[in-house]
Amino acid sequence: MGLEAFGGKLNHLNLDKVPARSTLADANQNRSSQVFARIYAELSSRFRLNLSDSRLPAAVLSRLFIIDSTVFPLFKAILNAPGKYAADGRRKGGIKKNTMLEAQSLMPTLIRFNAAAASDQLFLKAVELPAGSFVTFDKGYNNFLWYASLIAKGVNFITRQKEDAVYTSIAEALPGPDTPPEVLKDETIHVSYKNAKGKVESEPMVLRRIAWWDAKGQRVYEFITNNFDLDAATIAGIYQYRWQIELFFKKLKQNFQLRYFVGDNQNAIEIQIWCALIAVLLLTVIHTQNNSRIAFSNVTTLLRIHLAGYISIKSLLGLHNKKRERGKKIALQHDLFGQT
Repeated sequence: MGLEAFGGKLNHLNLDKVPARSTLADANQNRSSQVFARIYAELSSRFRLNLSDSRLPAAVLSRLFIIDSTVFPLFKAILNAPGKYAADGRRKGGIKKNTMLEAQSLMPTLIRFNAAAASDQLFLKAVELPAGSFVTFDKGYNNFLWYASLIAKGVNFITRQKEDAVYTSIAEALPGPDTPPEVLKDETIHVSYKNAKGKVESEPMVLRRIAWWDAKGQRVYEFITNNFDLDAATIAGIYQYRWQIELFFKKLKQNFQLRYFVGDNQNAIEIQIWCALIAVLLLTVIHTQNNSRIAFSNVTTLLRIHLAGYISIKSLLGLHNKKRERGKKIALQHDLFGQT
């Protein structure tokens, strides 16, 4: 319907008419989604952005990666759904997008799709991290065999400890004058784990366990990491920064039509998600390079409205920036002369 509203203004796309939805669905069934994956990878490598206002140390932020997943529900059972069947025996399908986000650019560097019911652990096989890097993730990726491989490669990981975790406390660090009151415990622990053959390793894994009090949420977080050099507050800050990937998923889902899909097969669905990811990347570049002070969601709305217009994106955003500045000046004048 969006393209149909611009009938007669699609010459620059070499389109005489808007293609039928069924035609597009059939084409996307046979067109490989990997083409769009490669386009995204090329654009991502070309536009490395520093969008972060994080308080994390630059040496950490530049080497930090965040891993998480999100599910796009499907009305047809194209892919297996997570969880149990409902009382009526029905269950929607879903496609899961596992993502590794580069913290400095806030853009994905690795994406894999599979059924929503599939374990997040499958994604770990595709993850490759350089020595000296940092990676943070939630408890869904808890895998001590993977932790062992990260330690062997010199990769630092920060995650939360499971409630039923079994460990042995070896030593506890005494609080110093600079230790924040949120640090309830900072200790070294031993954890036994099984190797690839299912046998318990003779040498336990040596990890650091930090109990952190979150005053805002009124709860205790228990972190485990293989890093013994950073202070406890920085370790907690790294895990807190994991929220950025949740904001990325929110930006993707709220601004792009990913509740209804043009095609009814996995390849077509992947293409539509890749196109949305490409759009997020390009709009983020535009938003940043033009120093736009309006919300990202408003930028997407503006471009959607003016998609077939002849005004440049830079001029469009510049116009709104000027209006915003003019509005601030008028408000300031009212304050100065007591006319508010």
